[in-house]
Amino acid sequence: MAKNDLFNPSDNPADRIRFEHMKRLMENGHHLYQMNDDLDYDCEPLVAENTFIDKAKDTEPVPTYSGSRELLPRIVWDGHDATVSCYDKAWQIAFGNLHSPKPEDGMVSNYIDTAFNGFLFMWDSSFITMFGKYGSRAFDFQRTLDNLYARQHMDGFICREICEAKTGDQFHRFDPVSTGPNILPWAEWESYLVTDDEQRIRAVFPVLLAYHLWLRKYHTWPDGTYWSTGWGCGMDNQPRLKPGYSCEFHHGHMVWADACIQQILSCQTLIKMARLIGRESDVSSLVEEEARLRKVVNEKLWDDETAFYYDLWNDGRKNYVKSIGAYWALLTGIVPEEKLGAFVAHLENEAEFKRPHRVPTLSADHPEYEATGGYWRGGVWAPTNYMVLKGLEKYGFHRLANDIARSHIDHVTQVFEKTGTLWENYAPESAQPGQPAKSDFVGWTGLSPISMLMEYVFGIHGDAQNRAITWRITCLERHGVMRYPLGNATVNLICPAHGANERPSVEITSDDHIDVTVIWPDGSQEKIST
Repeated sequence: MAKNDLFNPSDNPADRIRFEHMKRLMENGHHLYQMNDDLDYDCEPLVAENTFIDKAKDTEPVPTYSGSRELLPRIVWDGHDATVSCYDKAWQIAFGNLHSPKPEDGMVSNYIDTAFNGFLFMWDSSFITMFGKYGSRAFDFQRTLDNLYARQHMDGFICREICEAKTGDQFHRFDPVSTGPNILPWAEWESYLVTDDEQRIRAVFPVLLAYHLWLRKYHTWPDGTYWSTGWGCGMDNQPRLKPGYSCEFHHGHMVWADACIQQILSCQTLIKMARLIGRESDVSSLVEEEARLRKVVNEKLWDDETAFYYDLWNDGRKNYVKSIGAYWALLTGIVPEEKLGAFVAHLENEAEFKRPHRVPTLSADHPEYEATGGYWRGGVWAPTNYMVLKGLEKYGFHRLANDIARSHIDHVTQVFEKTGTLWENYAPESAQPGQPAKSDFVGWTGLSPISMLMEYVFGIHGDAQNRAITWRITCLERHGVMRYPLGNATVNLICPAHGANERPSVEITSDDHIDVTVIWPDGSQEKIST
């Protein structure tokens, strides 16, 4: 279709979809496309199903923290008042960062600000929803992602950073730093496990699949492996690239381990979504891609001698930089049994990732590791810690996940006691904010005193689809969660104080039928139904 035929499309189906998409965007004030530059798109038919593009702007006011407290889960943990206060503070800051769309901006849904620079980030917002899922009775944090979906381009592209105050993307879609990391499907699925909102999955599925296919088309090398950049992978300044390339802005002609593994995760999650909603035929190519990428990662990016996954430079050499990004492999379940023990052992090595505050994002034996954090050159970040914990859980390393979560939350609490707030990242060698780090960062740091506390210190995991909770008890003090949300049910879970070898009668109540499997430290289980 010629540019001057924009409003006189041919009968070609692709041209018709392109025309309708442009029309919808312009009618809704989304001036994403420059008339003279950006009409030569390869149209992705799935984008025609994107209902967020022409969604009417939300008009309801955002709630306040004071008016929402009785709708939020309440933490009980005797003897840990500072951590409980830190939990409360996280919600207070989060509710202070809620905003509504304005007539002149490109936002369509009420949202939580990333708390960084007046822009909404794909990476940050995805992780924010992973604690926001527990506050959905008061505010639907998941709708934050609607604003990214509403700006999807007709070829499937979604910019990783969008301005909150006006329309438009922060980066051109072919800028190497324009997008990523692709964890949107994971964020949606994690929310679904708590909310059981199948309609949400139906709405986001074509959007997420179109974006995955865009990445496969434009961010791969000839062998199908993926590339990114420091900004695009979210870990801005890690020293992973070959000398001579910008670690922030260039792909370095490198195979990026985390980008490849995140696409495996995207394949796996989109396949699960497709099965749930009866769209398996849409993901047949993802089944093949997942198997191919799994093979490549384990054959080309794994090093037997050091038992780790590395990026691959353009000359075929591994970079031998032990980045926390390798641990996305645990979350996907692609680590072969014979490699698993040695790979996980790095998290227990005091010369590498087992620092006083766990887990640094760069191994401590790297020459550019910084004891004060150095942003992603050793800083401890809530999102990557949460990813590691999720991966350890998948493989059954529950005790190690609990140890890491306690280390992290203890340090976050100590810094909270000193400063009265939460921080963007933390120092790995002491109870201090990272250098540099933004304060009042909720932001994804809400993961630490909310999700990590409930899931990996208290050991409470919900499965709304099956109306079930697994509760792995390790704390000896009286502890638990009141008003725990699970689908439409509200559950109260309290474990009384007890000795190391005691099994007290846990107190579980719910306003609907829920099955709770309690797992004690010796591995024995008991099932309680409400």
